[in-house]
Amino acid sequence: MKTLRLLLGLVAFLAGMPLLQAQVVTTQPAIFKDTDEVTLTYDANQGNKALVGYTGNVYIWTGVITNQSTSDSDWKHVKGTSFSSPSAAEKMTSLGNNKYSITFVPRTYYPGLTSAEVIRKLAMVFRGDGGKPEGKGDGNSDILVSVAQNTFDLRFTNPAGIGPFLFALNTPTPVSGSSAVASDLALFLNGTKVAEQANATSITANVTLTQAGNNTLRLTATKGTATEATEVVVQSRSAITLAALPAGAKKDGVTYLNGGTSAIISLTAPNKQFVHVIGEFNNWTANEASYMKRTPNAAGDAADNTVDGRWWVQIDGLTAGQEYAYQFLVDGGLRVADPYSEKVLDPNNDQYIPAVTYPNLKAYPTGKTNGIVSVLQSNASDYAWQVTNFARPKRTDMIIYELLVRDFVARHDYKTVTDSLDYIKRLGVNVLELMPVNEFEGNESWGYNPSFFFAPDKYYGTKNDLKKLVDEAHKRGIAVVLDMVLNHSFGQSPMVQMYFENGNPSSTSPWFNTTAKHPYNVGYDFNHESAFTKYFTKQVIKHWLTEYHIDGYRYDLAGGFSQVQKTEATYDAVYDQSRVEIWKDYYDYQISVDATSYPILESFAANAEGKTLADYGLMLWGKATDNYNEATMGYHENGKSNFSYGYYGNTAQGGRGWNAPNLVTYMESHDEQRLMYKNLRFGNSSGTYSVKELNTALARQEAAGAFFFTVPGPRMIWQFGEVGYDKSIFMCTDGSIPNDDGTPEQYGKDQSCKLSNKPALWDYYKDANRRHLYDVYRSLIALKVQEPAFENPASFTQDLNGAVKTMHLSERDASSSDPGLQVTIVGNFDVKTATVVPNFQSAGTWYNYLNGETLTVTDKAAPLTLAPGQYTVYTSRKIAVPAGTVLATKRQKDAAALQLVALPNPASSTATLRYELGQSAPVSVTVTNLLGATVHTVTTSTRQPAGTRELQLPVQNLANGVYLVRLNAGAQQQTVRLVVHH
Repeated sequence: MKTLRLLLGLVAFLAGMPLLQAQVVTTQPAIFKDTDEVTLTYDANQGNKALVGYTGNVYIWTGVITNQSTSDSDWKHVKGTSFSSPSAAEKMTSLGNNKYSITFVPRTYYPGLTSAEVIRKLAMVFRGDGGKPEGKGDGNSDILVSVAQNTFDLRFTNPAGIGPFLFALNTPTPVSGSSAVASDLALFLNGTKVAEQANATSITANVTLTQAGNNTLRLTATKGTATEATEVVVQSRSAITLAALPAGAKKDGVTYLNGGTSAIISLTAPNKQFVHVIGEFNNWTANEASYMKRTPNAAGDAADNTVDGRWWVQIDGLTAGQEYAYQFLVDGGLRVADPYSEKVLDPNNDQYIPAVTYPNLKAYPTGKTNGIVSVLQSNASDYAWQVTNFARPKRTDMIIYELLVRDFVARHDYKTVTDSLDYIKRLGVNVLELMPVNEFEGNESWGYNPSFFFAPDKYYGTKNDLKKLVDEAHKRGIAVVLDMVLNHSFGQSPMVQMYFENGNPSSTSPWFNTTAKHPYNVGYDFNHESAFTKYFTKQVIKHWLTEYHIDGYRYDLAGGFSQVQKTEATYDAVYDQSRVEIWKDYYDYQISVDATSYPILESFAANAEGKTLADYGLMLWGKATDNYNEATMGYHENGKSNFSYGYYGNTAQGGRGWNAPNLVTYMESHDEQRLMYKNLRFGNSSGTYSVKELNTALARQEAAGAFFFTVPGPRMIWQFGEVGYDKSIFMCTDGSIPNDDGTPEQYGKDQSCKLSNKPALWDYYKDANRRHLYDVYRSLIALKVQEPAFENPASFTQDLNGAVKTMHLSERDASSSDPGLQVTIVGNFDVKTATVVPNFQSAGTWYNYLNGETLTVTDKAAPLTLAPGQYTVYTSRKIAVPAGTVLATKRQKDAAALQLVALPNPASSTATLRYELGQSAPVSVTVTNLLGATVHTVTTSTRQPAGTRELQLPVQNLANGVYLVRLNAGAQQQTVRLVVHH
């Protein structure tokens, strides 16, 4: 007879915890030992469904969970050497209908197994050629399959999992077990038989513990002469003590007492039977001292009408300043971290965090527990804030820079981002928006898979590194906004784990819906009509505003904050009053904590709902990507390049009709394709003019910027957009773009690498032509922020429907004796020359803001001829661009190279060519029309020395039109556009 004894605290693979992914992989035979041949059948229609419809080869990526594993994520003896280069031994056989199979003997299939190792489970995921797509279980989890440990595969099914197992004393408690083979089953308590079942595969009975301390449950199976048994040790527990949370203690999380030598730890977990706190302060032992009290149902709890809502216990004997790892042990079986943790330790991912990013990171308590653990530390060193009276930019002046720490700097840390703040400040940005930085699943992520909402993710650095980033930004006049994900959470969240069954949150969850209420959800969907969720959300809002001095939030998937079931058709299009009320409530709370903080919603709701929210004070994202990109690419049919909806105001001007400037319009965001990528890939052309040429595409980005930054209201740019970042959003880490054949029809169909790392191309800033775009953006931002005309103009008009576009702003009403600054912006987004009627607001001298040229206007409606891509920002008084920018009518080379400008432009009789030679050279000038014909040449008689020079170019004999003036100086060449108008 073989006896398997499961002692308190040991891994309980024999306990047979049901596997949530069973529907994803099935086995034949259903019960198998590691020496049996088994066929695994993978159903890609289940789980994360990433391989549904995939037409390539499918491979398994698999290892084993053994008696030497520390958790179900601690794979051993992985088959294969490269995830991205599968071997023939890993190839699955296609069965059709998105199903695949593979057959092997586990004991011989997995490399390096020793006779001392016991295979408990097979662990696996599946992937296509090259490692993508990746098929996993529900919630992108690993798929686990149990391996039978003996002939009967005898196991307890309740209790199950990792102990300790605790039963209430003198209370009937259900116990059950199972056998893979029909047999005579018997259940014993401390040697006394309490139930038996003949010729059965399962047995269930109520067991009552009458003695304190350890008790032994024994399950036996007998069939003929064969007999097996398994045991588990359970502990008795006393009755729950009802006691109010002590005065001054936090509602949830940790409150430190007695100079840091004691702490009250609290957890919200309604309808649980009992909870312990286990950790390094009690050697991970569930005992009477770790047994948590329960608060009586009373006003002030997270939800007043719930029962058994909050648990708490006081831990004494702490060493002040020391870090302690801890968890909650819920109902004697489930170990979870504290949802209010400000620091967690992850046994699977922390090992990949370099010491330079997070020095002296506390080691995980390997062998003591499993799963993510929380860390508490009394008397931790507080960050010494240097800026305590930061004045936030007005909403009308906001220039937001959206940034992903992982892809902005190679070291993916707060420290290096802090070192880069001067670059951002020089650009003129006054709001830094960080993509999610609170603890998310894994390390390599955009952050939209959050699991802990109060802890900064350690992959980016320490909490004080983040605080310093905020502090240094404030020193430079830059506000910091956090992208906060409160639509959903993921499987590592304790709040998910405590109420989870059959692959989804259970119906008893205080926080989550069993299934999502809208089609864009990922992870597990919060129920924002639950009082528990409302309380939790408000604590998150308060935490970062007060603890990290951040200046507001960009709320991800804000359109999902509703219990009204939605489809793709109704998600945005249908006014949802309940969603409006939820956001008003959260906004009211946010401004009660910090009255001037920014509330930015990622919401694309129907305009009526958007107007209601905006007029109440909330800010909303305004996507204008497609319209601006059509303009920069040179396509204008049916008004597709009309980006007038990026204006919050007057509907007569194509705007949204909102009363307040609360529309955060953007050309690019983390979620949208880069404009330069599409310019270079799909740009239009005419003759020798092609948007697919790099410098031409960059120049068209300048033109877009002229019609973007100058629109009243807050604006947002995506990182490196200011230097023309041109890598596809779908590019993989190795630089490939899956299934992209370069045609618009194929573009964007394969999004498998959208979340992959993208290169931080800081060298772009060193390129003179890309730096020119940066300087144009910088100048336009300075104009917007410094001039009142762009905050709340007395008049604003825009004509953006065609290829030729105009905008007009006036600081005060034109009927005034002093109308203030007036601005006229003209641009030709066509790929061929066009004329524009500028309709200047007044006659007189107008100034080209970006290059200082003047234009005398006698006829306000006299047409101007614009070359393809040409644009001008005219101002009624001369305004200097920021110091250090080098701007002219043509993109510049580097500072030591040839630099050319033609003045005046337009010219009627003579144009002065001003140029700077980096070195001595002979100089010649060639003038050609747009058909390429040479119409004039000028050659100097002697070699000219380095320095600033001038050359007179007569144009009185040239017809009205646009000409290209090319100056050659030795091996260097520069061309400018010159308009001749007599």
